Amino acid sequence: MMPVHLKEFLDNKVKQYNRPEFIKDDPISIPHLFIQKQDIEIAGFFASVFAWGNRTTIINKGKELLQRMNNSPYAFIKDHTAKDLRRLSGFTHRTFNQEDLYYFVESLHHHYSIYDSLETAFFPSRDYGVEQGLIHFKNYFFSFDHLKRTEKHISSPLQKSTCKRLNMFLRWMVRNDKNGVDFGLWKNISPSQLICPIDVHVARVAKKLGLIKRKQVDWLAATELTKALCQLDKDDPVKYDFALFNLRMIEKF
Repeated sequence: MMPVHLKEFLDNKVKQYNRPEFIKDDPISIPHLFIQKQDIEIAGFFASVFAWGNRTTIINKGKELLQRMNNSPYAFIKDHTAKDLRRLSGFTHRTFNQEDLYYFVESLHHHYSIYDSLETAFFPSRDYGVEQGLIHFKNYFFSFDHLKRTEKHISSPLQKSTCKRLNMFLRWMVRNDKNGVDFGLWKNISPSQLICPIDVHVARVAKKLGLIKRKQVDWLAATELTKALCQLDKDDPVKYDFALFNLRMIEKF
């Protein structure tokens, strides 16, 4: 059982940081530019894929891509012409280049021509958990001809990856605590099933707090952390992402 003082400490940090005031400096600000469900999904998906490195750069690149899509990502994905695709020419973010982007647009176009939500790409039914859903998504997303290099932008538990960016995206789409930060759009999976996003920074904080022992920062570390957080709140363990991330990034804990 977790010490009571640890739960109180982290609950207070969640209250401090799980607020709309912090949206503007976070990649979640990108999907918050939209109201329509599909626009939020697509903008959020790209923002999460871009979410490594400097946060200001991530946000600026997200906005740049949306501008190239006429700030209507769902309409662009569904109805773009060959001429429209030329607007994406030359786009890069770190190792993500225009060829990767063309494939992402193609795969999303195929999905949205059949389904009205990206949720079914991860969770075709309520029987899927997060691990199964992430494995399914990568296989599904890359089911068309593509450059092998493009696969590196979508992680999978099968690669022992933490899948930090996709777990963050799932947090955005699934959690709904009425605080105005996460969207709570998807219902095939509950917040209690989510896996906490983890990277080397979050892992360092988690180790200091005694939440994890594993040395490697990988999928098993993510599940170990989530299991520990479930002892603090079994219904919404991933809310502590707000606490752990900002303890490191803002408070330099």
